[in-house]
Amino acid sequence: MTKQELIEKMAKDADISKAAADVALHSFIDGIVKTLKKGSKVTMVGFGTFSVGKRAARTGRNPQTGAAIKIKASKAPKFKAGKGFKDAVK
Repeated sequence: MTKQELIEKMAKDADISKAAADVALHSFIDGIVKTLKKGSKVTMVGFGTFSVGKRAARTGRNPQTGAAIKIKASKAPKFKAGKGFKDAVK
């Protein structure tokens, strides 16, 4: 499903315009991103939890040359599916 298909489904299911569904979806995504940037997590019971994971600095290898390279520490978004979501997909 593409983002546009999701917007169309939201509009149809909620009986709202596609423009309103688009605004709602963008607001939802923006809210999650802003919360994760602050270092907090977003939990939706039955669906899952969005959080930020930390990756330590490490040494890697360039696959072409085999030379050692330093990889900086970073943060990455994570999602853990909730029980209700897992059971619905089975």
